[in-house]
Amino acid sequence: MKWIRKNRNMIVTVNGTSIKKGIMLGFIVLVMTFLLSGILTSLKPEYRLTSSSINDLTENINGEAFLHLLGAENRYFISSEGEIPEPIKLSSILFKVTTSINPDDPRSLLGRELPGFSLYDSEIIIAGEGTNYTNMPFESAPPMEVLEKEREASIEDLRIEEGNNEPKPPPAQTTGDRKVVYIYNSHNTESYLPLLKGETNPNKAIHSKANVTLLSDMLSKELADKGIGTQVEKTNIQGILKNRNWKYHKSYSASREIVQTAMAGNEHIKYLIDIHRDSQPKKVTTATIKGKSYAKLAFIVGGESSRASQNMKFAEELHNLFQKKYPGLSRGVFKKQGAGTNGVFNQDLSDQATLIEFGGVDNNMEELKNAVEAVADVFSEHYWKAEKVDGNAQTEQQ
Repeated sequence: MKWIRKNRNMIVTVNGTSIKKGIMLGFIVLVMTFLLSGILTSLKPEYRLTSSSINDLTENINGEAFLHLLGAENRYFISSEGEIPEPIKLSSILFKVTTSINPDDPRSLLGRELPGFSLYDSEIIIAGEGTNYTNMPFESAPPMEVLEKEREASIEDLRIEEGNNEPKPPPAQTTGDRKVVYIYNSHNTESYLPLLKGETNPNKAIHSKANVTLLSDMLSKELADKGIGTQVEKTNIQGILKNRNWKYHKSYSASREIVQTAMAGNEHIKYLIDIHRDSQPKKVTTATIKGKSYAKLAFIVGGESSRASQNMKFAEELHNLFQKKYPGLSRGVFKKQGAGTNGVFNQDLSDQATLIEFGGVDNNMEELKNAVEAVADVFSEHYWKAEKVDGNAQTEQQ
């Protein structure tokens, strides 16, 4: 330690470092901190640094990049995979972070520029066979004149649903009088072109009777054959919109009231299934499994629901079961949130709520019926396995 006297100020130096300089540097840092804090707090709320903005930032950095960062300090993280991952490219990460453009996802380039493109701004949680960001499920509001105009349904196609009613053996277990599954249709007028005589325009696949409500009735019957009690909602949701002069995007607000009323009147409801129809063409929404044609399924989870994680787990479990029993039937699990979508879909009302897209505008009743039977098969397996754990299953008296 060396003491020196300079300009009547006592200065202590240690290894040539001036404490006076250190004090000055600390003062400058303190001032800069206050200035930065002032700038950040004076910004408008939408420009401030928040947890969501940090999340958006880190979303552009993949897991391998984080693995490399950890591996730089602890080789265990990169040796656990048996081989060292490829070196990360800082230029690629910086490009994604600064531009919010992901070369692997074309929507990131076009989404902010094209009007209405935000409707496709969903996230693939689990991709089924053939699923990518170019053929994700989407629904478009039909023109108002279509909603107000009735069209003739093809009765020949509807009769397929009534055929093959062979007696089935009684289920080995049953829910008894409990109706534990609630099935409804927020977009209850969504239809399929093969059900509408002479109609070829996908935007006009709308009907008051020949629509997705037929699938709700079919699924209820199939689940009943497997011992699972269901409650099918018959309220005309789109009729409520018309009476209240509400826009199509308010469908979930209208159906929410109905679902809440149903749950208040039935304490046994545990599962909520909202059945819809996708707008994608047949090549995207059709699968052939063991020589049998099916309308493919897509599971939609509301990312803005307070129970999103629970519903995500439920959808993933169903998807995985489909992969085992009907490989290729599930298009995957998708999370929807943000501008242009509801983001909740009433899924905050239950831990086991899902929205299922049954096929697309081009699927016929036979393909839809096969899909319904597959859903009943997979769902019942999931349900009874869960009930066995809870101990709520009742043995059928034979």
